Amino acid sequence: QVQLVESGGGLVQPGGSLRLSCAASGPIFSINTMGWYRQAPGKERESVARITRGGITVYADSVKGRFIISRNSAENTVYLQMNNLKPDDTAVYYCRVFVVSGLDYWGRGTQVTVSS
Repeated sequence: QVQLVESGGGLVQPGGSLRLSCAASGPIFSINTMGWYRQAPGKERESVARITRGGITVYADSVKGRFIISRNSAENTVYLQMNNLKPDDTAVYYCRVFVVSGLDYWGRGTQVTVSS
């Protein structure tokens, strides 16, 4: 069974940084795109950043210049370096991967809270 496990969330002050990690395990034979999404209370889940197998990255306008997504394809791991965090970044962050068969998988999420 495919599992995605996120880590690295927590409480940080405005202007601070966090690094999220997501490790995929199980019968994943080839991952295409890996991405991070977030959902704040009372809001819909939104895409934050994604990275293709070839290393092409796409970011939401709200995080451009502050967040950096990267991946280690050999270890089926994706990272999200979050800098200059703002209170509006508070949300549950989810990892999502797309495999060559067309299926996609979600992690259970990790809470990020930005507050003084």
